[in-house]
Amino acid sequence: MQTIEKVGERFWYQTPVSETDRPILGMVVGRERRLMIDAGNSEAHARYFLEELEERGIGAPDLAVLTHWHWDHIFGLEWLHQHAVSIASSGTREAMEKLVPFSWSDEALDRRVEEGTEIEFCASAIKKEFPLHRDIRIALPVMTFENRMELDLGGITCVLQHVGGDHAGDSVVVYIPEERILFLGDCIYADIFSAKRNYTPGKTLALLEVLETFDAETYVLSHWKPVSKAEFREEAALLRTMAQLTDEFAGDSARMREAYEKRKGRGLTEEELETLEYFVNGVVLQKKTSMT
Repeated sequence: MQTIEKVGERFWYQTPVSETDRPILGMVVGRERRLMIDAGNSEAHARYFLEELEERGIGAPDLAVLTHWHWDHIFGLEWLHQHAVSIASSGTREAMEKLVPFSWSDEALDRRVEEGTEIEFCASAIKKEFPLHRDIRIALPVMTFENRMELDLGGITCVLQHVGGDHAGDSVVVYIPEERILFLGDCIYADIFSAKRNYTPGKTLALLEVLETFDAETYVLSHWKPVSKAEFREEAALLRTMAQLTDEFAGDSARMREAYEKRKGRGLTEEELETLEYFVNGVVLQKKTSMT
């Protein structure tokens, strides 16, 4: 069951749903304007969020920003356009333009999965989110920016910054300095659209370098929850260490594991093993790409 939660004085969010891949939706409430973060994976998702906020005295958004182009963050935009002016990076708009001619029927989804242009995880979630009527139309963002945009909502500021990463090259984060909140979206997650989920050292280290420039106390991960600075630093340290070991040992899984265990003085946790595997996958995929 989804719930509405509040962090600080002016940030509200709705919890995610894993089965239908509904990410966290956020709302930053200023004196003059309100900014919604991400549009949801359907009209039902976006509508539910705004209805729950209305019950708490929070009005509809004036603006809406997309963190990246993946379906679960954009399919609600067509309905949301009646309320808000949409904003995205130019890279996000370009990626969304490619989705406009797509059909989203079961047959079309299954065909794209077979072709390798869609993944089973997303196809399955779309079918569950839209079990009956699937009249999906891709609405494009009205405003775009290249690297960074700052919004004054009245007494509170939102900094939109393109950060990239393996999960989606167009990823944008939203920083709320007055609340010291950094909405990460999906940017620190692995690439899920390749043959195997993967990270690459270069993109990971570059991403972490940018994220650590923000003075935040709360970090919001779209498919998990808000976490503390200490929790984020722990996750960042894991990613950085695995990225460095990947470079040092050229993706040799056994040597990476041995070195990591030696540093920690213990065996790897399930999360650490998965992260190591994703970095190894990245090396394997890069080698295959260089050979073609």
